[in-house]
Amino acid sequence: MSNSLRVIVVAMVAVLAAGAFWISRPSPVAVQPAAQSASAETIAVAMPELSAAEKSGQVRYSMLCAQCHGANAGGTMQGPPLIHKIYEPSHHGDMAFLLAAQNGVRAHHWNFGDMPAVEGSNDEMVAEIVTFIRAVQRANGIQ
Repeated sequence: MSNSLRVIVVAMVAVLAAGAFWISRPSPVAVQPAAQSASAETIAVAMPELSAAEKSGQVRYSMLCAQCHGANAGGTMQGPPLIHKIYEPSHHGDMAFLLAAQNGVRAHHWNFGDMPAVEGSNDEMVAEIVTFIRAVQRANGIQ
C-alpha cells in the first residue's frame, strides 16, 4: 500500500470513529429530575461588597443563571454551585463559562444532566457574569 493511500485510509477511519462517537453520545438533557439530583451540593455563600462592574454582572447572572445555579451561585437542585473549587480559574477559565453559555456543556463533574446553551446570552453578558462570579469566588477563598 502506498503512503498516500495509507494516509487516506487512516483519515477515513478517524472520521468514521469520530462520527460513531458523536452519534452514540447521550442526548442533551436540560435538567435531571430531582430524584436523580439528590446529590446536589448547595452551599452557603459569603457575599462581598461588589464594584459597579460586579453588580452589573450580578444583574445579568440573576437573569440568566440563578434559576439553576442559585441566587448567589451556591447551587440548587437543578444546577451545581459555581462557588466551588471545581470552577476556580485554574480549572475552569473564563473562556469555559463563555463556551458553556454559547454551546451548553455535557455533564462531567456533577449529576445534574447536561447544561443547555443559555438563550439570550452574548459574549458581553457572559463576561459581566464571570466578573461577578470571580468576585464571589474570591470572597469565598476560591482563587
